[in-house]
Amino acid sequence: MTKDQLRSVHKLLRNKLSQAQVETLSLNIANQLLTLAIWDYEFYHLFLSITEHNEVNTDYILNILSGKDKHIVISKSDFQTLDMSHYLLTDSTKIKKNRWNIPEPIDGISIDPKQIDVVFIPLLAFDNTGNRVGYGKGFYDKFLAKCRPETIKIGLSFFESAARIADVFEGDIKLDYCVTPEKVYQF
Repeated sequence: MTKDQLRSVHKLLRNKLSQAQVETLSLNIANQLLTLAIWDYEFYHLFLSITEHNEVNTDYILNILSGKDKHIVISKSDFQTLDMSHYLLTDSTKIKKNRWNIPEPIDGISIDPKQIDVVFIPLLAFDNTGNRVGYGKGFYDKFLAKCRPETIKIGLSFFESAARIADVFEGDIKLDYCVTPEKVYQF
């Protein structure tokens, strides 16, 4: 299937989930993450969920990271340049939803992408080789290209992998792992 086809199918599947299902599946994903050997790093980039789109609720992962005393990095999106700026999440960080309902920091301590050790990535679909499908704007490809090559890239998905994404581009950056409620895929 193409990215557009997978995007359409998975948006529909995700929209059919009840809020209770989203919470249960999100908790299962967080529990699956605990099985990975990724917890000895310092800087973890986490997306804040768009609840209106039934995204994976990352509050559970946020609690794990906070409990392990990790530096949590969150982003602000610029829809004109399709770039993201990254900020350290602290007790004083003020979060506000932008016009696309993305919770973002208003300001804060800026973090260079090269400092980030692990990135949790929102996505709609992925395939058996670690290719991913997001909303199609390319924010994460631009961001991940600025990270160190050894930065660990972890997709979070409610659904299992597609066999193959037909229209992968040269600039697409693959996942190292994708975590679903039932399984951890390693690429």
